[in-house]
Amino acid sequence: MNLARILDGHDAGSIALISRNRETSYGDLRSQVERVRGGLASRGIAKGDRVVILCGNNRYFVVSYLAVVGIGAVAIPLNPTSPGPELAREFAVVRPTAVIVGPAAVDAWASMDAAARDSVATVVIAEAASGEGVLSFDDLLAAEPMAAVDVEPDTVAVMMFTSGTAGEPRAAMLSHGNLLANLTQSLSARDHCRADDIVYGVLPLFHIYGLNVVVGVTLSVGATALLVQRFDPATAVQSIVQRGITMVPGAPPMWTAFSHFDELAEDTFQTVRIAASGASRLSPKVSERMLSMFGLVISEGYGLTEAAPVVTSSVGFESRVGSVGRALVGVEIRVVDESGADVPVGDSGEIWVRGDNVFLGYFEDQEATDRVLVDGWLRTGDIGVVDDDGYLYLVDRAKDLIIVSGFNVFPGEVEEVLLQHPAVAEVGVLGVPHPHDGEAVKAYVVLNEGADVDEESLIRYTADYLARYKCPTKVIFTDSLPRNASGKLIRRELEGTVIGAT
Repeated sequence: MNLARILDGHDAGSIALISRNRETSYGDLRSQVERVRGGLASRGIAKGDRVVILCGNNRYFVVSYLAVVGIGAVAIPLNPTSPGPELAREFAVVRPTAVIVGPAAVDAWASMDAAARDSVATVVIAEAASGEGVLSFDDLLAAEPMAAVDVEPDTVAVMMFTSGTAGEPRAAMLSHGNLLANLTQSLSARDHCRADDIVYGVLPLFHIYGLNVVVGVTLSVGATALLVQRFDPATAVQSIVQRGITMVPGAPPMWTAFSHFDELAEDTFQTVRIAASGASRLSPKVSERMLSMFGLVISEGYGLTEAAPVVTSSVGFESRVGSVGRALVGVEIRVVDESGADVPVGDSGEIWVRGDNVFLGYFEDQEATDRVLVDGWLRTGDIGVVDDDGYLYLVDRAKDLIIVSGFNVFPGEVEEVLLQHPAVAEVGVLGVPHPHDGEAVKAYVVLNEGADVDEESLIRYTADYLARYKCPTKVIFTDSLPRNASGKLIRRELEGTVIGAT
């Protein structure tokens, strides 16, 4: 097997990618991948070598990714906009043999210290002219084509940095078997992606959601991916309408932005047959607005890097507000207590996952691996509830739990209540030290444009819906919340958020 073979068998004339208004057919994409693969191999890149891909959402990324895994080497996608010191730390962990730098990452690459850059034997700068010690993408494309090699299912294909289940960022190892299994599992959902779909690809490809959903799912069925470098609501709407986009996978901030577009026509999303949301919980208020404004049903799902990534999906099922759907075919989930015993239906507990999609472990970190893999089960660190019909509802991250006077408070529960207030656009909640209660609840709130509400009013509002110990004791008003590239709230950075007018 080889993950790169997802390109095989599709009509050579069908469009695989649209990037920077340039269309690439499946025939051309296969040719480019084979030539870049041959170019890398001619420079000594071989099975097991680690290759960093520093590219935005463009053709360079897709070609590089499929060329690298086709050799049997390990692709390591990194954020092309990360600061130099962060990239240098990641390079030090994975010690790559080669790096492919796209146009959007030239400055980031240059900002790394010289020692980190010099540690990489092969450097490819996508749109640069050939020079001493540096290759261009054209140099690789000039090579003799090379077909994908056969590898074992447990051969590492990708390493993704994640801080999800293990705390500090670590490199999660995903095999060819893991990624291919999750493609099969994802496509088991009724009425999923098909060859005539055009997929809106704004999710960052260096994140597993973009990598194996936008790239993996789309190319495995012979559909078309419109690759978008960055999200702008107005431009996105224009693309969706003009291109006749049929599938839009995204994160909650994207759907929140669309839901505030009051001037859009009600038929704006008429071509979209699958609207999906993942990476973090979507506010029911946003779902309801998208349905009432545009008749668009947003299907929520749940996944994580260590599961390659999709675990549950609402696509093809009855949409239930607040639920992230049901386990995919081939994926098992359990909800367990602190002893690892299954909790009764309707009770909350930690979500455990098992399936061929579950990762191999963390690179050179057996201790962290052993903490999250137990007898083939992945301990996600997420707290959830399953109902009688098998629908999963997320409660929160176990590590984000706030303990007030011995009582458990899940930040997500407080956030959901605050999001129902008409003045509130976004909210992030965390626990802060308290001299008497151990911890107290603190909320960071972004208001809707033109809204006016004070701290005490919001605290009183939560008291109508929550036990007193769950209510915030402090509300900070801010212009934005810290989120990662996939749109997930970064709670640990809330305390450093720039405060707006109160």
